[in-house]
Amino acid sequence: MTGIYLVAITAEAMSGALAAGRRNMDIFGVAVIAFVTALGGGTIRDVMLGRFPIGWTQHPEYVYLVIGAGLLTTAIAFLMHNLKRLFLLLDAMGLVAFSLIGCGVALGMGYPTVVVIMSGMITGICGGILRDVLCNQVPVVFRRELYASVSLATCALFLGLHHLGLGTNLNTAISFAAGLALRLLAIRGAWRLPVFSYRQRWD
Repeated sequence: MTGIYLVAITAEAMSGALAAGRRNMDIFGVAVIAFVTALGGGTIRDVMLGRFPIGWTQHPEYVYLVIGAGLLTTAIAFLMHNLKRLFLLLDAMGLVAFSLIGCGVALGMGYPTVVVIMSGMITGICGGILRDVLCNQVPVVFRRELYASVSLATCALFLGLHHLGLGTNLNTAISFAAGLALRLLAIRGAWRLPVFSYRQRWD
């Protein structure tokens, strides 16, 4: 899981930096948004599951990595001809990878299935929610193509294959590929859940 975790926090840090850049933040703002996006979901998960000490506090190299990735993104942004596509790809990679990591953590702690799934979803979506709130926009999880649903499907697939006895590494690879493909297809096809629209009438 360490490899996929490093990919996930790097991807999410870069997506956070791009989001900060779209809001014209200074370098400090970029670093903060990159950090929160990459490590915020895991922090919330650890607090909710009672998993202490919180992961990144025991691995300061993760802090250096995410802040470095965020600042590097500001340096190479001029080379990126389509930031929106890159942002969506990085965010999709982080969503799926963190969902799998969250499942693995709760599974290793012996939690029941529903808690394992919720742990995966919290890890997958909360960093993006914090990023969007700090960037003063409605979180992508609440307004765009399938997002939290992708996290849910990825977690369910991972658990299903686990119960079938598939090895962890192969299970992780299959679930990551399937989850990423689903998210990218949802973006391309603009797949959405039904929207609830309600307006109170007082006549």
